[in-house]
Amino acid sequence: MLDFDCRNVRAEVIGETHGLNLDEEFNNYTERIAKIINDLNSRKDKPGQWLQWLNLGYSEETVWLVKEYAALISGRFENILVLGIGGSALGGSAVCEALLKPYWNLLTNEQRNNLPKIFFLDNIDPDQISGLLDILDLKKTLVNVITKSGSTAETMSQYMIIKNRLEEELGENYIRNIVATTDKNVGILRQISNEEGYKTFVIPDDVGGRFSVFSAVGLLPFALVGIDIEELMQGIKDMDLALKNTDIRHNIAAQNALIHYLMDTQKGKNITVMMPYSSRLKYVSDWFAQLWAESLGKEKDNSGNIVNIGPTPVKALGATDQHSQIQLYNEGPNNKLINFIRVKNFDTTIEIPKIFQFTGIGYLGGKTVNELINAEADATRVTLSNYQRPNITITIDKVDAYNIGQLLYLFEVQTAIAGELYNINTFNQPGVEQAKNYTYALMGRAGYEESAQDLKQKMSYQ
Repeated sequence: MLDFDCRNVRAEVIGETHGLNLDEEFNNYTERIAKIINDLNSRKDKPGQWLQWLNLGYSEETVWLVKEYAALISGRFENILVLGIGGSALGGSAVCEALLKPYWNLLTNEQRNNLPKIFFLDNIDPDQISGLLDILDLKKTLVNVITKSGSTAETMSQYMIIKNRLEEELGENYIRNIVATTDKNVGILRQISNEEGYKTFVIPDDVGGRFSVFSAVGLLPFALVGIDIEELMQGIKDMDLALKNTDIRHNIAAQNALIHYLMDTQKGKNITVMMPYSSRLKYVSDWFAQLWAESLGKEKDNSGNIVNIGPTPVKALGATDQHSQIQLYNEGPNNKLINFIRVKNFDTTIEIPKIFQFTGIGYLGGKTVNELINAEADATRVTLSNYQRPNITITIDKVDAYNIGQLLYLFEVQTAIAGELYNINTFNQPGVEQAKNYTYALMGRAGYEESAQDLKQKMSYQ
């Protein structure tokens, strides 16, 4: 199980002004947290609650289907190209960056055990698209297009460009190079997939994009590059069991949710910094930023009151950002709660040579880089507490499928509990939808003519 250390948010460590009396707060919120946990688990199977992600760790059929497909196409492709944006790509990028060997796409076939390279095209920058297509041999590339609705403009424009090129190069056989992950029954991509004859995988109902990493959205790309998805799912199941505990004193997701909520609403800490001390976990911060921002940033609460709430996530990387951000965190506005992720055991141990012993850097000789990065993590969190800056540390034993499953699932449950504490709808994103509709209007989509007129009028004044 992950180690969760919240001592540096306690008032006895960082002072009453910026710290919390945690034991007292846990007592105050004991009943409410228990009710929230019971309520979330009782609602998870009800349609329209958007809580089916709580069941994804037990999706044995999906695991079997994904593994079967991965085995079927083994050795056929040199590249996997994932087309998606937001939740359709961020989780996949985070897990692949964490669990594949560093610089995976630069390794030789032998170093990758003859598994394919993997690329995530998660934007519509024309230079990026063109540059990627210049280096990929599409004949040797499996394209996984991911969108539940099939109407996501960014993903479907990517798909249309690449589908056209594949058809030019491969003729009607191009369909073997496309696999779609989409809704089971409806949507534009489902319709196209049925007509074209693509192999498809299903995004379950009531699973939002930012909570979809453990569905086929993530599991398919992971299996195609050899990640142990069964071990990933075991981590989720074990964490799920622990997080069903309704006692806040034994539920780290509930503790972290409450700490963040109270720091925001009582102490003015409305910025959440996610700072892993591992380059392999860098994109976990990107994934978390969407999860936290899109889930908790809301104009209205569940009663319809205008509240304009939500902590702002900030991405950082230790030890890199000790040299770019920590000065601000220590001496700037005390409006942040810093979350460290620490790795106990790295896959590799690198010793620093015993050279330059009679200089100012001689003390490093004979130590390891492993010791150095964790010393930097520990020094930073203690320094922050000396400046009365609240911080939390999550330590994982190692970066492997089991621990990554636990870590990401912890953050998902923590987010759901926090949403209940804020009394908002954690699973909608109305602030995103307006911009989507305006984009449809600007691009001439049928049915959005009125929005186009409204938008053009507003743009004329800007």
